[in-house]
Amino acid sequence: MGEREHEREHVRVAVVGSGFGGLGAAVRLRREGVTDFVVLERASSVGGTWRDNSYPGCRCDVPSHLYSFSFAPNPDWPRTFSGQEHIRAYLEHVTDVFRLRPHLRFDSEVKRMTWNGERLCWDIETSSGSLSADLVVSATGPLSDPKIPAVPGLDSFPGEVFHSARWDHDCDLRGKRVAMVGTGASAAQIVPAIQPEVSRLTLFQRTPPWVMPRVDRDISGAERWLHRQLPFTSQLRRGLLWGIRELQVQAFTKHPKQLGLVEDLARRNMARSIKDPALRAKLTPDYRIGCKRILLSSDYYPALAQPNVDVVASGLAEVRGSTLVAADGSEAEVDAIVFGTGFHVTDMPIAERVVGADGRTLAESWKGGMEALRGASAAGFPNWMTIIGPNTGLGNSSMILMIESQLNYLADYVRQLDVLGGRVALDARPSAVRAWNHRVQERMKRTVWNTGGCTSWYLDASGRNTTIWPGTTGEFRRATRRVDLTEYAVLRTPAARKTIAQEKAEVDA
Repeated sequence: MGEREHEREHVRVAVVGSGFGGLGAAVRLRREGVTDFVVLERASSVGGTWRDNSYPGCRCDVPSHLYSFSFAPNPDWPRTFSGQEHIRAYLEHVTDVFRLRPHLRFDSEVKRMTWNGERLCWDIETSSGSLSADLVVSATGPLSDPKIPAVPGLDSFPGEVFHSARWDHDCDLRGKRVAMVGTGASAAQIVPAIQPEVSRLTLFQRTPPWVMPRVDRDISGAERWLHRQLPFTSQLRRGLLWGIRELQVQAFTKHPKQLGLVEDLARRNMARSIKDPALRAKLTPDYRIGCKRILLSSDYYPALAQPNVDVVASGLAEVRGSTLVAADGSEAEVDAIVFGTGFHVTDMPIAERVVGADGRTLAESWKGGMEALRGASAAGFPNWMTIIGPNTGLGNSSMILMIESQLNYLADYVRQLDVLGGRVALDARPSAVRAWNHRVQERMKRTVWNTGGCTSWYLDASGRNTTIWPGTTGEFRRATRRVDLTEYAVLRTPAARKTIAQEKAEVDA
């Protein structure tokens, strides 16, 4: 058994996932001179959430020039807010330009990752074979595993049922009675896209969202030509988009009452399209704007005002054959159900598959709530880093900014391992993780996400916000610029420890 273990393939770094986080990590590793790495991807192509979410109307709610890597600007974005197909094409382009394809292992879902304390490496079991790695970078992302609620009777529904992130393109919804369950960002895009072609659309709305207009337009050929010829103009555009969002952060994190002005704008946006007072009352939230994700759409409200749309101001409670029963007792006959009910964010499934130094899974370690040092390192899981980890999410800006900050941290992590030399691992000290998390949670107390009066997917089962970063992206970048070795325990193999002790004895002698 021992010999077979040593014969298995070994790499310096294993990256899990090939979305923005995984591809970004791969590019950064190559730039640091690390070429002995693989990217393990459970699907058969890159793209992450932008590969999986191919529902009608799918697009990003962050401007494209900000929702892209700073090291891979794209002068040819077709719209200010580009669609899923353009973002996915961008990620394929990044994969080719930075020559990442030799490192990709498709159809290789990670089944188990176990820390090997004797060899100071991770033993990894995948659907395509086994390997080991000195360092694991988990970039599975929080929006990767869809969540469908356990609705009584759902199994007996005779029609099509699918989640927005697993859209059934073989299912023709034209002329059908369709139920849309959920009112998050996906639903706000799906509803206007399918409303004109279905016979009846019933929206089950547990909580109404705040919706602001999407100021979207085609980017002209002249603008694109300018960005190609003078790259600094693209950088300037990105910088302006970033700066505006940095200035907005104070209202979300320190002065939520200032958001009342934004609520007035959102109400006026609704009033322009929703003339029926009863429908307007259903669609008006009773919590502070920003507490839940603010949706950007200029066609969501107009679609809801159409005669073939019913808004049920209640969640789906039960399915009886083709009849859907809401929590308020109202019923609807439908032919298909589309769930836009979000993802496993605060209970990431990958955590069940990661076994740390003490034999516990990451899920067990995080039973009281997710926490990681600087959003990256969990205590008891040496040489394991996560991209878009606990408390790295944003409520108003581009996650690519946070990813790049974590890539800076990864790069310095690799450098520190090189400086320490030999078989070595870094394990985040529990005291350092606690101190970091305490600071984050203290800052969280006054934010709109905690005080706004809503229940959102930002909160875990105990009501703690383990998802959002309570500050600016600039602050996070400064906090992740370097690895502070005092926050980590340095682990070495018994043989290495013995050699170091011998060298010290020789020096002392």
